[in-house]
Amino acid sequence: MGIVAGLDSSSESTRIVVCDTDTGAVIRQGYAPHPAADAATPPGAAPASPYDVDPQSWLLSLGEAAGGKLLEGVQAIGVSAQGHGLLALDAGGGLVRPALVGNDKRAQSAAADLIDSLGGRTAWAQAVGAVPSATQAVAKLRWLARTEPDAARQVTELMQPHDWLVWQLLGRPARRTTDRGTASGTGYWSAATGSWRPDLIELALGHQVRLPEVIGPAEAAGRTPEGLLISAGTGETMAAAFGLGVGIGDAVISLGASGSVFSVHHEALVDPSGTITSYADATGMHLPVVHTLNAVRALRGTAELLSVDLEGLSALALKSTPGSYGLVLLPYLEGERTPHLPHTAGTLTGLRRESMKPEHLARAAFEGMLCGLADALDVLRGRGVAVRRVFLLGPAADLPAVRAIAPALLDAQIVVPQPADYAALGAARQAAWALGAAHGTLSPHQPPLWPAAASQVFEAGEELAVGQAVRQQYVAVREQTHPGAFEAGPGAGQMG
Repeated sequence: MGIVAGLDSSSESTRIVVCDTDTGAVIRQGYAPHPAADAATPPGAAPASPYDVDPQSWLLSLGEAAGGKLLEGVQAIGVSAQGHGLLALDAGGGLVRPALVGNDKRAQSAAADLIDSLGGRTAWAQAVGAVPSATQAVAKLRWLARTEPDAARQVTELMQPHDWLVWQLLGRPARRTTDRGTASGTGYWSAATGSWRPDLIELALGHQVRLPEVIGPAEAAGRTPEGLLISAGTGETMAAAFGLGVGIGDAVISLGASGSVFSVHHEALVDPSGTITSYADATGMHLPVVHTLNAVRALRGTAELLSVDLEGLSALALKSTPGSYGLVLLPYLEGERTPHLPHTAGTLTGLRRESMKPEHLARAAFEGMLCGLADALDVLRGRGVAVRRVFLLGPAADLPAVRAIAPALLDAQIVVPQPADYAALGAARQAAWALGAAHGTLSPHQPPLWPAAASQVFEAGEELAVGQAVRQQYVAVREQTHPGAFEAGPGAGQMG
């Protein structure tokens, strides 16, 4: 038996779990928010934005979370961190400017420019499995070159938040490392070929830079001066998938204001339309992801209209019947990404006197949200991704209406895991893997078999046929309202 720790540095806080290497049982836990800190503003630049962060705050938070001898006896640490960040370093390893993190909308026009510069969405999808968006590091580089050219010229090295934290824990050694998962979110690493694309960095920034070495899932990044093993680490999404224990045949749907659907797959999926973003996971497999712009925001909008909260909306919805008396809501309140309808609006159809009741509108909101996510899931299914179980994440997964309606509309067993720090657990599991591989007790090709996440399971049962009829009703309205919206994307409009 050994003891390992998983550290998850999210956009707001640090969470640490200390686990038994053999069973995955959580022995101790730590938590600390990131301290509020005003980022320094470079000369001649605009005032610091919420997207400019001093990464020292991550280290302060880590130190506080690990206080009270939390890490006593720990033999290895795995690091998970927020994705889509960028730390631009100079020749001495110092920050050229504050870290760029989060959904930084300042880079939207830069992303659009990059798409055109390489020859369009298909060219990017074929190059790195993803079309640039404002969140990706490659778009942030173009934004930096445009808006802070003096800082851009000083950049000699690039890291992601997870890379930088691992480097700091190891005492800033000469060797810099990252993993496939983190690299695949940059926009300048290809999950299909497993290699960096320095030409895309030069396209964005204007010159070449140093990049970390991409190491395998069970490899160690190194040891601290005190001899503590640090594993490869990974991005937060990849760590959470590893902590949940998802594998082939599983998909994960994250119910935030917007939605995301990803699945574990044996190969990278190159999607010429750019609907699928081809990430790598933390085990040597792949995580194709499809995003929607509208999920829980459709529920919240409907709840506000009906003057109830989400729990009240759920209770209302369950008073209606499948199909919502003919009401169909296309939940494209912010435009939509899947299908690609960036400038559209939501649509409510099927209004009749008998359907104009709060409970039918409430159910139409849940059905519309879940059918929109089913469209995203079908994009993956249409490319040969097997989906037998769907993990639902986010507070909305606890709503009774979601649990009642989702199995039949998604045509899968629904798994709702109990709340836990899954990204930190995934980082700890990776640490146990690296420790076992280093000692020769685990294969570098087989991670430790920790128990699956505690969860509730929901089946469609006899409701499947009814649910699929509701789905067909939704697809018919979508096709009538936005004909051919899915024609450019693989798996368009297919039923699971």
